[in-house]
Amino acid sequence: MSRRPVNPTRRLVGNGGFSLAGAFPPKTRSSPLLSLTLVILGALLLLGYLYSGSGHKEVFSRIEGEFSGTLELQRAISTLKKAYGDGMQKVLHVGPETCSVVSKLLKEEETEAWGVEPYDLEDADESCKILVRKGLVRVADIKFPLPYRSKSFSLVVVSDALDYLSPKYLNKTLPELARVAADGVVIFTGYPGQQRARVTELSKFGRPAKMRSQPWWIRFFIQIGLEENEVAAKKFEQAATKGSYKPSCQVFHLKSFH
Repeated sequence: MSRRPVNPTRRLVGNGGFSLAGAFPPKTRSSPLLSLTLVILGALLLLGYLYSGSGHKEVFSRIEGEFSGTLELQRAISTLKKAYGDGMQKVLHVGPETCSVVSKLLKEEETEAWGVEPYDLEDADESCKILVRKGLVRVADIKFPLPYRSKSFSLVVVSDALDYLSPKYLNKTLPELARVAADGVVIFTGYPGQQRARVTELSKFGRPAKMRSQPWWIRFFIQIGLEENEVAAKKFEQAATKGSYKPSCQVFHLKSFH
């Protein structure tokens, strides 16, 4: 006995989907191929609309479940300035894509900025190479002592870097960050379950990123003798609320070593 062909339109509706073909009278019912084409076209138009709007990078990160602490930091610069005031006069950024962060910080009034790039800069654009030639950006392995004197900067901001380090190296790196800062250290790090937005660069750290919970970080800070900067944290929270800024990652404010 021959098996009766399954109607593709009925199968789609049975699974809870919406069939464009069912919206037309039987005589003008479109083919399954045309319906599929219209659905794909509509999806492409929607994605194009989202991408063309402001903050498109953030939209795509959320759609794909990805996270970029460096991108989040750039969104938070104005909030950081309100929280730290004069503490933003001399800023050191530590993390990948530091050229983009330094370039943005230099556009702020009364702000000097430097950067440490844990990755190589072989594919850097010309504007980044200029920052390197000026000595504002350098490549350095953050598992070793930083090439700066104590309290060289008012504020040290870190993004997309510490999550690749094991506790063995965090024991050395975090105190170094606090050593070169006069007013404190700010850390942008992901939540457990978030993925890095630039997966192709994971291999450069030799290990995948490990997103740790807030309790884990707090215990670790206490263990190595770093204290939370409660005053700065409160000011940051107030400025964020007033400016309708909601971080999509964890932000820690730590005191420097005195």
